[in-house]
Amino acid sequence: MTACVIEASAGHEDEDVIAPSGCTLTADGAYGARLASAGGSWFPERWTLDGPEPYAVPLPRNQPEEPGTEVQPMADGRVLIHRVVAGRHAFSLLYPTGPGTGELPLGAVECPDGTARLRLLPPAPGGERAYALAVGPRATSVWLVAGGAFGPERLAELPGRCSGGVWLDRSGRLLALDRETGGHTKSVVVDLEAGGEVSPLLQIAAESDDRLLLADHDSGLLIVRSDAPSPGQDRLGWGVLGSSLPVRFPECLRVRDCSVTPFAIQPGQVLTPESCAVALRVDGPTGSWVGVWRPAERRVHHLRAPEGWLAGAGLWTPEGVLRLPYATEAVPCGVAQVSPPPAAAPDPGVATGPFPEREPAAPATPAAEHSAQPADPSAQPADPSAQPAGSSIQPPGSSARPAGSSARPAEPPAPSAARPVPLQEAPLGRLVTN
Repeated sequence: MTACVIEASAGHEDEDVIAPSGCTLTADGAYGARLASAGGSWFPERWTLDGPEPYAVPLPRNQPEEPGTEVQPMADGRVLIHRVVAGRHAFSLLYPTGPGTGELPLGAVECPDGTARLRLLPPAPGGERAYALAVGPRATSVWLVAGGAFGPERLAELPGRCSGGVWLDRSGRLLALDRETGGHTKSVVVDLEAGGEVSPLLQIAAESDDRLLLADHDSGLLIVRSDAPSPGQDRLGWGVLGSSLPVRFPECLRVRDCSVTPFAIQPGQVLTPESCAVALRVDGPTGSWVGVWRPAERRVHHLRAPEGWLAGAGLWTPEGVLRLPYATEAVPCGVAQVSPPPAAAPDPGVATGPFPEREPAAPATPAAEHSAQPADPSAQPADPSAQPAGSSIQPPGSSARPAGSSARPAEPPAPSAARPVPLQEAPLGRLVTN
């Protein structure tokens, strides 16, 4: 299973503000953690999700937590907690001990200039380590805050202000960050096992802001946000890591009067990134709901979220079932199983509002998809016969899509009018992992 939580403002500077009502899931979906409230007080809560029934274990300490406290589940069931104490960022592991809560202090990080903001990065693959990002006025540091031998350890320092955070491999070595330098934001790759070596990842146009939101290890599908096709307006797009085919910006992902944020990609779709289901959080004037989109379909299915959904949290099973955690007064720990409509032939319809399945389908003119042509001369592209139209970019070190593979995905959608946007080189070939 694959899961990732991204706030609705993903990719923008205010994404570092942590909402206590959210829920963070481990990469395999076995555990979750959130800051829950009772009587106006906040306390950590661990959710166990890999059993026959989900259940929550409260982990209160002697005093309530501050609303901005961060929590993150680990693979062994403990919960990492990040507190700000007297200007220092303190980290501990919490675990249940009979009627009480045990705490293992891990150490603290002190930002010398006092202006840096520090937040936890999304859960790393494997769940044995946890990382944090300290963003200062001129530089950003990546810290290992749990799983090391001697407490918090600074692994890399990058010039510029960074945001985001997406893991590109299963070992937790390659981390993608969105770095702002020279007034523009571009995604870069940080190799945590090579002294924090940095390489470009996503550079669509010289004057554009290009961010990576999600990545799937099995298919190589990437979900990006960029204003390259519409200067001054962010658009959601998709590509495939390492392919020479275009990054595309489907019109259907622009939902009128709503913000759309992807939060999970269906795993297990090797060789067929265009068939991966992507879960979207849609926030509109009437509230939040769930969207499901597949690159091959060119339409969004809008689904009602369960009552009490911890908005922006969820994960896919390889079979295509979306699991959404929720909490209500009657069900304090629940997981809704959502089975979206199966993949269908490419549909030219464009969704412009919530729950269109309730309305009869109307004829529509196919919407053009803008594209950005990448070039990756340092990577060996996969056999074009195994790549869907409109995909791009192959994950470094991946053996899931060997060159010359004879596997063929489902038929791609018919070509549509495209406006090319130049994409600069993304030299990832030397970032090969075992």
